[in-house]
Amino acid sequence: MNDHRRNLFFYYHQNKELNVKLESLFQLARDNDFHVVEDSREANIIIAVGGDGTFLQAVRKTGFRQDCLYVGIRSQNEAGLYCDFDIDDHDEMIDAMKNSEVEVRRFPLIETTINNESTFHCLNECSVRSTLIKSIVIDVYIDDLLFETFRGDGLIIATPTGSTGYNKSTKGAVVDPKLPCFQISELASLNNNRYRTLGSSFILSGERTLKLTVRQDGNDHPLIGMDNEAFSIRNIHDVTVNLSNQVIKTVKLKDNTYWNRVQRTFLD
Repeated sequence: MNDHRRNLFFYYHQNKELNVKLESLFQLARDNDFHVVEDSREANIIIAVGGDGTFLQAVRKTGFRQDCLYVGIRSQNEAGLYCDFDIDDHDEMIDAMKNSEVEVRRFPLIETTINNESTFHCLNECSVRSTLIKSIVIDVYIDDLLFETFRGDGLIIATPTGSTGYNKSTKGAVVDPKLPCFQISELASLNNNRYRTLGSSFILSGERTLKLTVRQDGNDHPLIGMDNEAFSIRNIHDVTVNLSNQVIKTVKLKDNTYWNRVQRTFLD
């Protein structure tokens, strides 16, 4: 780990048991010449303590920073795609931060623009879903091509790392994060003589633009999900998605590739 990366910011949801464990970790960091800071803007390393959901929140709440590393620590005995460390294994964490064998892993982001006005980043996925007890109708454009008109519960647009989350639960493919792409999966599509969709997930190159135009038929107030947060935005006409030129940088431990994590999470 570079010598200038010495300022640590911890993002976590406080509880009594976790606070006790973290206090010993804070002291261990100080004993090894690291500085625990209270403001994430002063940090070189942002550490999320909890699980994958906490990691996603930490990235979003700190602004998808491009000038620091993000680190995930499990607070409970659970597998995670974003968490390399266990909170009870202090030695491994300190060794990793000092060890020259640590590499930097880069996870792709997508950027979602709503009504050509507000743009948001997502590390896992963006979803567009009906909030009414009726299907939502969406015209799906790939670049300038009207590819299909979707009718159903909604659509999920996932990054490669996000492909193991909500996307996978809808039978979407698990995608290698070294591929610059994003994936679109359906939620309960309706197929009949009037509406016809592909009926399976499809993957777009990072050079493509996806545009979703929401039919204004009373269902123009869909729920927009970005990672594990919901955004309620009225009068959504269109949602444009591109692969971002930004990435999230995380610590990569030796012999702990993305596919090691997938195997550990789903197959062990």
